[in-house]
Amino acid sequence: MIKLTDRLQKIADFIDKGETMADIGTDHGFLPIYLWQNNICPHVILSDINKGPLEKADNNINIYCPDNSFDVRLGSGLEKLELREVDDIVIAGMGGLLIINILSSDVNKSKSYKKFIFQPRNAPEKLKKWLLENGFYILDSCLVREGKYIWEIFLAVPENQLMYNNINNFKIVLNKDKITDPIDLEISSILYEKKDPLLVDFIKNKIKIEEKILNAISNSKNIKNKDKVNKIKERIVKLEFALKKAYEI
Repeated sequence: MIKLTDRLQKIADFIDKGETMADIGTDHGFLPIYLWQNNICPHVILSDINKGPLEKADNNINIYCPDNSFDVRLGSGLEKLELREVDDIVIAGMGGLLIINILSSDVNKSKSYKKFIFQPRNAPEKLKKWLLENGFYILDSCLVREGKYIWEIFLAVPENQLMYNNINNFKIVLNKDKITDPIDLEISSILYEKKDPLLVDFIKNKIKIEEKILNAISNSKNIKNKDKVNKIKERIVKLEFALKKAYEI
């Protein structure tokens, strides 16, 4: 039996027993294999744009499930999926802008699936902004540590699929009306509500990044850099306020 990393396990925990799923950019295929092995998903699809990752996934399938034929597809994004073919779509480990490109290439198809589980490698705030501006809701979120990084994993649902998701299970449902400041896209109110144990470290890391940038450019005489310094200082103030709030929960 496969044992998942903490990151993949957190993603798996967002998938309900009996749901079907597609892992977009599957890489080694551990997540869908785990979901099938544990009788969580009766059908899984492993998809990747490159042959190399699919060959790794095939090798793992032969190791862990030698007597079963898995649905492995070579292709970009959602292009190899049919409308409503699965319940859940997992897109993890890609950049936020790339994920936006995948979703926006066929918005109607994207909105045909019950729910999405995202773990963007970068630009999560841009992905969330696009989702909320294009008729998606964010129902849940959590943080997970992997090495020196803390990643956010979040659950997003198209508005037309809300009826198929029991939103009563979620205390906070985020739509575009709930975002009053760009910082809300980076540090979700859901994380405060859930008292996520990694929230303080998550915000501290953001402050360290801004302070490093500030130290690198603060002595510059370039006018554009001076404007950037002021914006960074404003951002640090907001992050410090968020950190104080995180300590108080």
